[in-house]
Amino acid sequence: MLNNWLEWHRSTLAVKCAGLTDEQLRLRSAPPSTLSLLGLVRHMAYVERAWFRRVLNGEDIPKLWDKDRDNDADFNEVDTASVEEAFATWQEEIELARALSAAAPLDAVGEHRGAHCSHRWILVHMIEEYARHNGHADLLRERIDGAKGD
Repeated sequence: MLNNWLEWHRSTLAVKCAGLTDEQLRLRSAPPSTLSLLGLVRHMAYVERAWFRRVLNGEDIPKLWDKDRDNDADFNEVDTASVEEAFATWQEEIELARALSAAAPLDAVGEHRGAHCSHRWILVHMIEEYARHNGHADLLRERIDGAKGD
């Protein structure tokens, strides 16, 4: 059930971005916010990488999008970011996360900021993360072209 909900939310974000131009994907919500659909895709690539690879699997890998320099780089730097690279990176991180998740029992434990996080907790958190940002994506998409829906 957890995996199915996570997959549903992943596909929902993809649907919210489908059929838009690069410029539309970069469109910000409202000043002073830097929120955009492209920023959400970049952010979710980072989140997939962080929770599944860094926390669950204990990989010592760099953060995406130069987030060590600017914690909001995934959102702040979309004007010159490659849309193709962002979507490819997001899909690559999803595939890696799926593989790690399939190989780990739900009670497997990773560590985040000194706290233990179970695989089950990570899945629930990922569902929450996507659900929150899919709400943002709904509003962004409606602002861009009036499209509404799941």
